Amino acid sequence: MPDTVTAQLAAAAQQGVGDTLRIVLLVSLVGAALLAWFLLRGYRADDTDDTAGTAEAARPGDEGGTGRDANA
Repeated sequence: MPDTVTAQLAAAAQQGVGDTLRIVLLVSLVGAALLAWFLLRGYRADDTDDTAGTAEAARPGDEGGTGRDANA
């Protein structure tokens, strides 16, 4: 019986990096998705003027009401 337990423990130790590789793959996929979200949110088409009624839209000297492109 002790020989069987020893053989099973030895076989379990020799299975390789399966669990570690799964964890690394999962973390890298989640990281890639978060990186893509972070980078792509800056390229979002923001054509609507949703700042109406805020302090940014009502700054002095900003007759167009754009707020961010006044010096462009």
